Amino acid sequence: MKNVVFISPNFPTNYWQFCRELKNNGMNVLGVGDQPYNELMPELKASLNEYYKVGSLENYDEVYRAVAFFIHKYGRIDWLESNNEYWLERDAALRTDFHITSGFQVEDMPRIKYKSGMKEYYQKAGIPTARYHIVDDAAGCAAFIKEVGYPVVVKPDNGVGASHTYKLNSDADLADFLQAKREPGVRYIMEEFIHAEVNSYDAIINAAGEPIFETGNVTPFSIMDIVNDNDNSIYYIVKDLPADTRAAGRATVKSFGVKSRFVHFEFFRLTQDQPGMGKKGDVVALEVNMRPCGGFSPDMMNYANSTNVYKIWADMIAFDQSTMPTGEHAYCAYAGRRDGKDFVLSHEQILEKYGPQIKMVERIPDALAGAMANQMYVATFPTKEAMDQFYADVLASR
Repeated sequence: MKNVVFISPNFPTNYWQFCRELKNNGMNVLGVGDQPYNELMPELKASLNEYYKVGSLENYDEVYRAVAFFIHKYGRIDWLESNNEYWLERDAALRTDFHITSGFQVEDMPRIKYKSGMKEYYQKAGIPTARYHIVDDAAGCAAFIKEVGYPVVVKPDNGVGASHTYKLNSDADLADFLQAKREPGVRYIMEEFIHAEVNSYDAIINAAGEPIFETGNVTPFSIMDIVNDNDNSIYYIVKDLPADTRAAGRATVKSFGVKSRFVHFEFFRLTQDQPGMGKKGDVVALEVNMRPCGGFSPDMMNYANSTNVYKIWADMIAFDQSTMPTGEHAYCAYAGRRDGKDFVLSHEQILEKYGPQIKMVERIPDALAGAMANQMYVATFPTKEAMDQFYADVLASR
């Protein structure tokens, strides 16, 4: 029986399903989290063989002791995973310290966590990347901007999501960023602005670096703008993964040496011709995320593909393959409404009009609301036209 340590199995709230499928596959599932055991969801409790509560997952010594306890009680740990961007470096440190070789180690972090470090591997895959500059002083930034022109985007070189990400349109914006918004001690990367929508490649990769499941999503509007403007949020899982996204995703898997992981790779699809980058419609690199797409995306992948990605991932760990079928495909739409806006349709009217299509209705945890808004609706549609009408209805405001 394989021993699998799952870090933070209680957050996001849907991640208990990874644990359930591991246990169903005969794994010994050992959870480490900071939530009291009696407050865990019953479904999660039933999916764990044992749970070790720490005072804080930020405290490495506590988490280290938890893993050491499990090793003392159950023997060698075969897998350690959180499937969470926030804990990727923590996961790698634990694997390295305990010689758990089934995932990324500390030495792998620069190429998969630092946006500047990703550039080389995208280039090896033959995928264009935006020109960049590591933020230093006003003179250095001005010289880069003279080369690429405004606007530019600045963000932490090692960041999670769109937090502390800014679009600079002028010298005044640059001065404001350097003087007021720049976080002390944080290394920032400045990139030329790409006129595009975000298309993703989402896949579960086996030990040979081959995909056993593939899908993707489209984010028509910038997550950076959604966070900074406190706006509504939309994205959708595509009905069928475009061939060019699939090819770019597979090439990126090979270049980064990805094995035995659930991945979420983000690409720009140009919305206009851009010198040095490509023609309208071309696929350009954005960033790699060596974990599932966040929030409720795994559930949305299930609805869009009539499958179970939690099981496919657990099958990959247990058997390095999966016989889980995919069924009828659909567009799966996420619409997040921001509190405080005067919407045309009430919550009740949305449920009445789209009841048969709606798969999920949830309040979004505050920790995720910046990018995902506060009230979400997930629904499936056979055509893009029907999905676009859903977005128009749900997000229309006075």
